[in-house]
Parts: sequence; structure tokens; C-alpha cells
Amino acid sequence: MSDKVDSLEARRPAISVTTFSLYRFPAIVDRLWVFGQMAAARRPLARTPGIGFAKLFGSGTGEGFTPKPNIAVWGLLATWPDESAARRGATEGVFARWAGHAAENWTIFLSTLSSRGRWSGAAPFEAEPDPGGGPLAVLTRATIRPASLLRFWSHEPGISARIGGDPNVIFKIGVGEAPWLQQVTFSIWPDEERMCAFARRGPHQEAIRAVREGGWFAEELYARFRVIGEAGAWSAAPPLLAGAEA
Repeated sequence: MSDKVDSLEARRPAISVTTFSLYRFPAIVDRLWVFGQMAAARRPLARTPGIGFAKLFGSGTGEGFTPKPNIAVWGLLATWPDESAARRGATEGVFARWAGHAAENWTIFLSTLSSRGRWSGAAPFEAEPDPGGGPLAVLTRATIRPASLLRFWSHEPGISARIGGDPNVIFKIGVGEAPWLQQVTFSIWPDEERMCAFARRGPHQEAIRAVREGGWFAEELYARFRVIGEAGAWSAAPPLLAGAEA
């Protein structure tokens, strides 16, 4: 880790941090290995020093928000008591093993601005004072009621196309803990104004209205974050912070 990143971290007040990590596995043997990790890595991940809430997930093809899985891209989400613990933990144990098998890996460090709803019965993200300085990230997570699957996925292509065509979105991906039923969308935006402009129009707004009226979700969570750092790199994403560690 560079001295510059260390000094920036030291000047921040201690805040809880969430990490969102992605790994790409082009080789078939590594894809088979990481598929097995969906079960094998759960206990080792929970034993990582400093880790709190943690989830493993796969991803979707195309813009990511599709029911067809992308077997090359997998990820980890975790919460930590502070940035030092997050940066240390995201290079150890399960994280290190995944990075060792992956052709590329990328971890985004996030400070929670707001969160509402539940994830597996928990409220994992604690809002902190806004540290400012970085782009915004938005995470939505839902458990879809089986009876609502067809209606939910009939709306999703329109949302995917709109996100993919929006010139303001910096990065976007759809991931999930369980295919079709437990879905997470994650996107990064340059600022609140442009993020809200997308959320308030078109298929996204129509889908929100349909969800509320139809009760499609058994559980849902919506959270906003400030991007405070990154480590590694991702071919589909530009650097998020000027002077950030690569």
C-alpha cells in the first residue's frame, strides 16, 4: 500500500467500511474451483479477523442484470469496523486465495451514507457522516417471491438497457447469492444528481411502482455509499479516485 494512501486513511475519522470485491476467472479449472467455493469458503470467510456481515455471490451476463449467469465473474461483500481492518482483511484468507486463482480482481472500499431494509434478516450497513470526495455507489438487494419471478424478470431487460445506455453511470453489475431468487444490483455514479436522474424515470421507476403494488419481494434492502478507495483493477471500469491505489 502506498504512503499516499496510508496518509489519506490516517486523516479520516474511524468509520465502518464495506468492501465490494470482484474476481474474474477465465480458465475452466478456476471457474470450477470458485463454484465449489460458494460452499467451501463460507466458514473460512466468517473466521476472517475483523469481518462482520459477509456474502459470496455470482454475477449475470451482459450488463449484469439478467437471469443468465456469468460463470467467469464472482464476488465477495463484507463489512469491517474501520478502513485499516478492511484493507488488511481484503488481502488475506479467502480474499487472497480468490485473487490467486483470478486473472483480475478489484475491491471497492465504501462508507455507508444511508441504508434501509434487511438482508438475511440483518441490517448490515450503518450510516456514517459523509466523507465526501468520491463518487456514489448504490446497492439494491431483494429476495424475490417465487410467484413473482416471471413478472420481475419481464421488467429487468428494460432496466438493464437503460443503465447500459446511460452515459453517466461509471460502473454497473448485477450479482446474486442464489440464481433468479436473490438478486443484488450495484452501480457507481459520479454524483447524486445524475444517479437520481436515472432512478426517477423510465423502466426503473415503472419497476419500483410494480414492486410496491404487487409485493414482489419477500425481503429488500437499499443502500447508498461514498466510494473512499479501491485496490486492484477491473478491465470494465475506470479508476474511481484520482491518485487511488491500483
